[in-house]
Amino acid sequence: MSIETYQKLPGALLAWYAAAHRDLPWRQDRDPYHIWISEIMLQQTRVEAVKGYYSRFLAALPTIADLANAADDQLQKLWEGLGYYSRVRNLKKAACVIMQEYQGVFPREYSQVIRLPGIGPYTAGAICSIAFNQPKAAVDGNVLRVITRLTDDATSIDQPSLRKQISEQLEKVYPSQAGMFTQALMELGATLCGPNKKPACESCPCKGFCLGFAHGTAAQLPVRKQKPVRRREEKTVFILSCQGCYGFCKREESGLLAGLWELPNVPGKLDIKDAISYVEEIGANPKQIFKTVERKHVFTHIEWDMRGVYVDVGEKIPALTWEPFETIKDNIALPTAFRQFL
Repeated sequence: MSIETYQKLPGALLAWYAAAHRDLPWRQDRDPYHIWISEIMLQQTRVEAVKGYYSRFLAALPTIADLANAADDQLQKLWEGLGYYSRVRNLKKAACVIMQEYQGVFPREYSQVIRLPGIGPYTAGAICSIAFNQPKAAVDGNVLRVITRLTDDATSIDQPSLRKQISEQLEKVYPSQAGMFTQALMELGATLCGPNKKPACESCPCKGFCLGFAHGTAAQLPVRKQKPVRRREEKTVFILSCQGCYGFCKREESGLLAGLWELPNVPGKLDIKDAISYVEEIGANPKQIFKTVERKHVFTHIEWDMRGVYVDVGEKIPALTWEPFETIKDNIALPTAFRQFL
């Protein structure tokens, strides 16, 4: 794509964005803390799903200092259901760095922002351009889709060199309204030129200089490597109830869903006889099996095929934490994979 085509982008996008952008909660101000939280939440997550989480998170933790001082259980509960829990752990780590190294003030320099835990080139670019109006590109999947369609470029977007090249070209043409330009590119890639649907080329402000539209190839772009087949794992999950309480425990501090709460579970799908034997082995004294249910949960690279076994037990074994349902619902962060059983 020639620099002349890049130069046409600000003129085409700024007026369109001013008239057509969505009214989203994180666009109400340019506070870097707010922008940072929203950008982390929006990774791998739909906009509609993020709205409620964003409002609740900031209501509970309105400042960077509040985030740095938050208890891990509170953070996990605020994040419950969003998935990719390493994101919220990195948010707290970064908040602690900001408190210690920058006296609680979010740093303005790109070189400082990108060194914060959990922040890469895209997020650093988004914060610096939107919050501080700096000409820093934020190239995510939406922007890659827009640019490869504009250029009719069949290069795989999985190649880091392409992302770097697009960032460099965009930064050469950033207008004085840097934050608005960044958001306009994102907005176009999320709406008219969105994923998993036919692009709305007839309504696009870039139609007049889009090679993908001119060549009829826009719908086939971008090109990316075929995703690997997810590994499938079977599990038996135990929903143990005793005197109105349910038993749960913490996962190990490494690996998938590290350090989060879970319902007790074992590999493989146990039949009723083996499920009863397991509950007897852990000393919970099974009294009655109410039912079994089949559930699935899909992670990025793994799919859990789960059998939930609901058992009334006679002993609150000390290996588990026991709480009534309302306490679990309001105060305990259970990942969606397990929360669906309650």
